[in-house]
Amino acid sequence: WRLKQSYNEAIPSSGAALAMESQFPNQAQTVAAGGALGRRTLLLLSLVLMVVGGAGGPLLTRIYFLHGGARVWLTSLLQTVGFPIVLLNLAASYLHRNKRGGSRRTLSISARGSVACVAIGVLSAINAYMYAYGSASLPVSTSSLLVSTQVAFTAVFAYLVVRQWFTPYSVNAVVLLVVGPVVLGLNSSGDRPAGVSNRRYYLGFFVTLGAAAVLGLSLPLIELTYLRMKRKITYTLVMEVQVILSVSASVFCTVAMLINKDFQAIPREAKAYELGETKYYVVLVANAVLWQLMNLGFVGVISCSSSLLAGIVFAMLLPVGQILPVLVLDEKFDGAKGVALALAIWGFVSYLYGEREQHKKRQQTMNPETGANEGLELPVTS
Repeated sequence: WRLKQSYNEAIPSSGAALAMESQFPNQAQTVAAGGALGRRTLLLLSLVLMVVGGAGGPLLTRIYFLHGGARVWLTSLLQTVGFPIVLLNLAASYLHRNKRGGSRRTLSISARGSVACVAIGVLSAINAYMYAYGSASLPVSTSSLLVSTQVAFTAVFAYLVVRQWFTPYSVNAVVLLVVGPVVLGLNSSGDRPAGVSNRRYYLGFFVTLGAAAVLGLSLPLIELTYLRMKRKITYTLVMEVQVILSVSASVFCTVAMLINKDFQAIPREAKAYELGETKYYVVLVANAVLWQLMNLGFVGVISCSSSLLAGIVFAMLLPVGQILPVLVLDEKFDGAKGVALALAIWGFVSYLYGEREQHKKRQQTMNPETGANEGLELPVTS
């Protein structure tokens, strides 16, 4: 759960899934999806969704702003409003549970858990707004590096909220991920997009760092919610949490848009959009779909494999987030970004290696006779 990518979110709802392995190591983490072949197929599909959504979501957000878009709350809504895609997956999970004669409860989540998820969903909406605000004035490559610092914030808040102790690896990751933004900040003059004032650039810079901090707080809060519910962690429960987070965040963003009169401005903005009115709506719809595909893929990877693999994929997406804007948007990639990228990857690798070692120790404790690193399985039914 401490390895959420960023974009986020984003997607803090996805962080709910990551909480399963760190706090419930004895839970199964492989979805029973028609045998080994079915699991491999689902894992491959989830990886594709995660990579496509994780790379395309931030890119389309920046494209929206580059060509005349200016509605920050609208782009915030796009990060969460694609939840109907998740609803389809949840419906399939319910059908599978009923066929196997699972729990008779309609919902796996408790009432208190639902209230907590609504509150965290509002926090997610604020996080989405801060990320969108930063995306309006920062290059994609810069914002992705800044959001990667959420790992450091998550480590700190995990200690404060759920007493997740620091390890030498997590301390090393925190230090490296703090140094990266400092390097970027010292080189702002060569990174500022044309037409963006120095004040607006730095404001976007620190607001994006704030988004990483809010995301870092959201993930331990989600884990705390699971702990307080005292329910068996199942795939259905994880999907319910994600839906509640997304719906509450979407409602909050929608209310903010109504207050800001964004809905009245959308038709005018579409007509004046540099790429044309039709492409304006294509960008919006594709953006919403890509963010939710990333969320769905993220949960799928954890369910079919482990949070460690999800963290590795996120670490791999970081350089992709640097290369794509250079190729598609002609963004600059200078020495400072190279140093910050190297530090971020080093921090991710350190953190992932530490998680791997901690996982081995947990398995040896659970299996003292063999020390076997048994596979984890997450049941679909509740």
